[in-house]
Formats: sequence, C-alpha cells, structure tokens
Amino acid sequence: MAKKAVLQPKTLGSYRIENAQVEARIVRFDQLVQNGIPLMFIDSSLPGHQRMNYAVIGDTASENSDFEAAITAPHKFQIGMLCCPPNSGPAYHSHDYCEMFFVMSGRWRFYWGNDPEGIPEGEAILEPWDSISLPMHLWRGFENISDTPAWCFAVLDPHDQFRSKDPYWSERIVEQAAKLGFKADASGRMIKPKDYAARKAKLAAKLEKAVKKSLKMRPKAKTLKARVSKKKK
Repeated sequence: MAKKAVLQPKTLGSYRIENAQVEARIVRFDQLVQNGIPLMFIDSSLPGHQRMNYAVIGDTASENSDFEAAITAPHKFQIGMLCCPPNSGPAYHSHDYCEMFFVMSGRWRFYWGNDPEGIPEGEAILEPWDSISLPMHLWRGFENISDTPAWCFAVLDPHDQFRSKDPYWSERIVEQAAKLGFKADASGRMIKPKDYAARKAKLAAKLEKAVKKSLKMRPKAKTLKARVSKKKK
C-alpha cells in the first residue's frame, strides 16, 4: 500500500510579511470606541438589553449590516466587544456556533438553558478576568449587574453572515422588538423601522454617555506601569 505524501511546512524564510500588513492589524482602543454600533441586534432596541457593540474581527453575529470590523483580514475566529449600562445586556438567544466571553470590568450574570421560552437552568456570576465558553445551540443571556457601565470581550467561531437567522431569539423577544418596529428576515438581516436613523442617534447619545463614564474608570497606562514596577520590587 502506497504511503501518503507528507506535506512539509514552508520554512520561515519563505514568508515575507511587510510592516504595513502588521500595522494594519493594530486596533487602538481609543479609536475603536469611536465606532460603536448601538443597534447591532433587534433586541438592542429593548429596555434592559441596550448596549454598545464593537466589531473587532469579523461580523461578530450582527443583524445590522451598517458596520465594518476594525480588522477585515480573514481569521479563523471572530472577536467583538460590548459596553453595557447597569442592568442591561443581550436577551435570551442561541447560535449555531460556540462563543466565549471574557469579563474586562464590572460584574456580569450569565444564565442559560435548553428551552427558549422556559426558565434558565443555570447561571454564574463573572468578575474581571473570568471567562465562560457557551456551546452552540445553548440558549443564553447575560447582563451587567454592576452599578456602573462595564465591558466584556467575546471570541466566536467563524461563521458566515446573513445566511440564516443569527442569533435565534425567544419568541417573547421577537414580539417585543416587532412592537418597536425591529425585525429580522429569514437571512438574519435586520428590517429597520422608517425612523431608524433618529432612533439610532438617540440611543447612541445615551450609550456614548455610558461608554465615556466607563472610560473614566479605566486605569491609565502610567498607573498600570507603576503597579507592575511595584510588584517587581
């Protein structure tokens, strides 16, 4: 029986990556916060679920096509960030892929279950530096339970955008969003109300205040450097 050919990896010297290519993949946080998406999903229109989303790499499960990721080069993963006011966060939903969340600030309650209309079967409270990985098809929701705006970081499996419903929402959320004029078609693309622009501007102004408040609490680079130096002594 003939042996299968073994493909040899390219030697390091056979690659040539220019500095400009690497520099194009740098995302400055101060620039990222200028490009938040206040209505990335239909549930973002609902009280208790409003948040500012940021696309770092890939589409990060958006129902709204009016955005561009900070890094557009293809990756085998997708990354997003979000800033939530107190007592707010994504409504109960599910995906056809896994997603992992890393808490950057505040305290967050993650809850999950198998019935989209039922009572969650489990929950966990996460604090800064904690993380959780949620399997595909599991229904989940999470909220900032701090008394100040908080940040979370998400890593998602790669997936195609606007090929099917994504996320899947509980019927209760779909009905509530529809009453406010927000729907999603069969491909998962948001169907916007006629006054979408005005609503977006109003919500953006509200969420930008929360973002600015959260940034005032962010440790400065000099402060972090001082902490590291102190630990070394």
